[in-house]
Amino acid sequence: MYLHDYFMGTAFDAYTYFGAHPGPMGVMFRVYAPNAHKVAVIGDFNDWTEDFLGKDEWGIFSGIIDTARPGMKYKYKVYQCDGNVVDKTDPYAFGMELRPNSASIIVDMDDFSFTDEDWMRTRTKNYNSPLNIYEIHLGSWKKPSEEPEAWYNYREIAVPLIEYLKENHYTHVEVMPLSEHPFDGSWGYQVTGFFSPTSRYGTAQDLKYLINELHKAGIGVIMDFVPVHFAADYYSLIRYDGTAVYEYPENEIGFSQWGSCNFNYFRGEIRSFLQSSGNYWLEEFHCDGLRMDAISNVIYWMGDESRGINHGGIQFIKEMNAGLHSLHPTAMIIAEDSSAYSKVTAPVQYDGLGFDYKWDMGWMNDTLEYFKRAPWERCDHYHELTFSMMYFYSELFIMSLSHDEVVHGKATILQKMWGDYDKKFAQARVLYTYMYTHPGKKLNFMGNEVGQLREWDEKREQDWFILKYPNHDAFHRYIVALNRLYTENPALYDSEYDCLCFRWLQVHGEKDCVYVYQRTVGDHSIVVAFNTQDVPHNGYTFDVPENMVLTEILNSDESQYGGTTVPGKKKKKIKAKDKKLTLDLPGFTAIVYEAVMVKEEKKKTASDSRKKTGKTSSAKSSAKGSSKTPAKSSAKKHGHKKEHDK
Repeated sequence: MYLHDYFMGTAFDAYTYFGAHPGPMGVMFRVYAPNAHKVAVIGDFNDWTEDFLGKDEWGIFSGIIDTARPGMKYKYKVYQCDGNVVDKTDPYAFGMELRPNSASIIVDMDDFSFTDEDWMRTRTKNYNSPLNIYEIHLGSWKKPSEEPEAWYNYREIAVPLIEYLKENHYTHVEVMPLSEHPFDGSWGYQVTGFFSPTSRYGTAQDLKYLINELHKAGIGVIMDFVPVHFAADYYSLIRYDGTAVYEYPENEIGFSQWGSCNFNYFRGEIRSFLQSSGNYWLEEFHCDGLRMDAISNVIYWMGDESRGINHGGIQFIKEMNAGLHSLHPTAMIIAEDSSAYSKVTAPVQYDGLGFDYKWDMGWMNDTLEYFKRAPWERCDHYHELTFSMMYFYSELFIMSLSHDEVVHGKATILQKMWGDYDKKFAQARVLYTYMYTHPGKKLNFMGNEVGQLREWDEKREQDWFILKYPNHDAFHRYIVALNRLYTENPALYDSEYDCLCFRWLQVHGEKDCVYVYQRTVGDHSIVVAFNTQDVPHNGYTFDVPENMVLTEILNSDESQYGGTTVPGKKKKKIKAKDKKLTLDLPGFTAIVYEAVMVKEEKKKTASDSRKKTGKTSSAKSSAKGSSKTPAKSSAKKHGHKKEHDK
């Protein structure tokens, strides 16, 4: 790292310089505390007595301690400019103690060798591939016992997690923040160790092992990353040298709405700190992407549009994303952004923020609100389910039903559905069919796939026991089938951000609350129809742009998924006639069809009739030899081709 880059805010490798680095002469310690009077290192290696570090002209304290070794704990004793003496953790530590303890741990980051070369060489951003993300909180997905502090180690959880992801057809796992954090209830979003994998589940080497195994199994890993704020615990970054080094000095904007401290993006040292942390997880742990939390708080002061744009935040996020893309061209950078700020997923060179994807929070809110309504109210709110396609092509969206939707008294996804117990399952199957066939990548939070009825609690594992109940088992079976349908059908993921690959077939079914749309890529076409009312619509007829033949490939009302329809041995074909399509749609049902377009027959001409009658032998002979020629010529003239007109 060059110090000039660090202070200018352009460094992405600050962690290779700062922190504790083992070497042949001992461990080199470096920490930035420009306004501190003195800094000493205390730890296992000196019986927690003071070894003072030297200070350079830049405000960096450093020194080598030859008795220090990997695995030993340490802290910095900072003699602050305000007269206080505070024991601080190392901002660049690669390991930390489990709370309530707070010492940093010396880690040899070279003490693990990845064997995922094939994955790293061939991975992509999945623009034209299925991206089906399973979001988990590692400590509460599964637990070895019912004790709140009983957690599987990163290594121990590898086998069951990989098996589950493969069986359920997920392509990626997104892990809620694994940076060290003191309060379990923050779920990792209030961080004290931006370079320290949480010790709840093991060491940095253990986490590398988990990611390596996931890659070998063909599963990508997305890390939740928090570049917005940090925990206000006294031993962490807050007033590190007695002044606001990492945070804004003004109290009005120094603290976030969560009680944490906001990062000061106007300081180059802090921009280098944050973007080096992002690079650290991608480089050192081979993560395949970063999902960045609360980006609206980077864009606007305190996340409030009325307070204006934070230009320092905008510049920081652009430069960080551009740098990460340059260093890791195939890694995904994802924004969790609830604002309507434009060009979030546009490249930085086109004045965008440079994210690859953005969560579609509007789609999530509209969809859940719609399914909370009684069926007879949905007619007046019909277009809550169509509005998302009005703005879909403005960004590269991920359709997400995340942890935020199943906590804090919000109720689980299944609970949100209108009606009694049985009706909730039927509607949830429709909702998820809509989600997984709607354009955009997918993200689903753990527990949603089994129809969990208890809100998520980080202290308890998921309610896997509910799978012994038929409705939950059938619902899970349907989600698995839906995941398979999505990952195996190119029309549902390839070229989905191309507006020519989607069209509504029925978007004015307000009276009956019926929706029909078509997804197409190349010669492959899928038609989706769903009925969100609790009454069947048999013989439901509507106009289509061209004739087609439909073959059912997934029906949410089938008995194996908890519905009432008993599937036949052979799926019947449904043919559109005179550009009209007729479907039978049971109540609260979604059906997915494979579609084949039917070419229109060329109208017969008088010349064709004379040829067919064979008035002369020469005419008959001519007809035998060239009867197909006019049809070919006509097809060429009128532009008929195998692909339908999108």
